[in-house]
Amino acid sequence: MNIVRKINEELAIAGQITPVQLKQIADEGYSSVLNLRLSDEKGLLTQEQEQAEYLGLYYINLPTKVEDINHQATLSVIFATIAELPKPTLIHCDNSIRSAAIVLLYIATKQGIAFEKALQKTIQLGLIKINAINLDLNTSIILVSLD
Repeated sequence: MNIVRKINEELAIAGQITPVQLKQIADEGYSSVLNLRLSDEKGLLTQEQEQAEYLGLYYINLPTKVEDINHQATLSVIFATIAELPKPTLIHCDNSIRSAAIVLLYIATKQGIAFEKALQKTIQLGLIKINAINLDLNTSIILVSLD
């Protein structure tokens, strides 16, 4: 069972949650769940959406790859979704690293910190790792990965 970590009054993060944890977060007053997992990941909770909605939780699955974390346009969609979800919201993935990185970036940019600076902080905290591959003097590719 993964630990649910309360980040602030509006947001919490976790790895893959169990049916028992879904009931606990509903009982604790959470209003929604944002699942960042892709359908082909191992260890998914079957019928998570149905279970969450049965408990009165608003549920969205927004599959997010690790590589998406460094794309500001993709994160804008995720951030807009987080902003619109009823609070408090639990955001989860497989091991809570993606959810932690996204929540950190969300809170930082909401506080007016530039995306690039917030991304650098997630790297410094070890939540994500970026490798730049220089193809020539004018081009580089940035790869984001989890440790």
